[in-house]
Amino acid sequence: MSATPPRILIVTGMSGAGKTTALHTLEDLGWEVVDNLPLPLLDRLLGTPAGDHVAGDDARPLAIGIDSRTRGFDAIGIIRRIERLAASHDISTLFLDCAATELERRFAETRRRHPLALDRAASDGIAREQELLAPLRAWSENLIDSSSLTSRGLQTAMRERFAGSAASTTVVVTSFGYSRGLPRNADLVFDMRFLRNPHWDAILRPLTGRDPEVARYVADDPAYGEALDRIEALLMLLVPRYQAEGKAYVVIAFGCTGGRHRSVHVAETVAGRLRDAGFSPTIAHRDLPGMPDALPDPR
Repeated sequence: MSATPPRILIVTGMSGAGKTTALHTLEDLGWEVVDNLPLPLLDRLLGTPAGDHVAGDDARPLAIGIDSRTRGFDAIGIIRRIERLAASHDISTLFLDCAATELERRFAETRRRHPLALDRAASDGIAREQELLAPLRAWSENLIDSSSLTSRGLQTAMRERFAGSAASTTVVVTSFGYSRGLPRNADLVFDMRFLRNPHWDAILRPLTGRDPEVARYVADDPAYGEALDRIEALLMLLVPRYQAEGKAYVVIAFGCTGGRHRSVHVAETVAGRLRDAGFSPTIAHRDLPGMPDALPDPR
């Protein structure tokens, strides 16, 4: 089975212009990333068959980082190699540029040596690299000038250009019990202990918030309807903003005393409302028996 990715992006450019940040952003967007691949291995990589576990529709786009430090680097040779590969692959190039004065400032602030001027001033290496990369810069289909961009600004530019229609944010809705502490990595926490507690009803106590009897009991609380409407309105404001900022995970946690009744029902209800609004939330109930208590760790 072929491992050919549906899209290939060669990421290159000036040292210090943000290639590492660009590749990390693509990785967060779901791309497979390979950095500093020796050029002779490029053809071999794209022609390697996938293992039997790889389904054709699971192929991810591939980003390959190369720069002047890459073994065998030759701008004209790279262009010819990419043109040859373009006959059988959807392949394009991104060039990250930056003004020389800004690059000098960045190297001075980070106290890094320019890779082409290890024993000379950074300005010498920058000038040499500009000359070396000129043919590739002129030929690349995509160009981002990071001179005036912060790291976050470059991330935003990359998401706007390469995210496509794929969702870059995973929304997790979870329930938990305060008796076992707050969930790890929760971004938004809502305390549901103001709602009447099914625990004090002997018939409802063995049940969970997934059972209709408990759901009706919780929903009959006079504060329930208005509270959920306001929570929903807040999430409809915040979740798209988190997505726009490129946050990988948004964990929305609902807590009650034991994490079995009120929080479970509200988490299920809010997740349904988010789904109806076009989101695709994942539901986790930390403190229900048999349910996993681990949440995604964005680190």
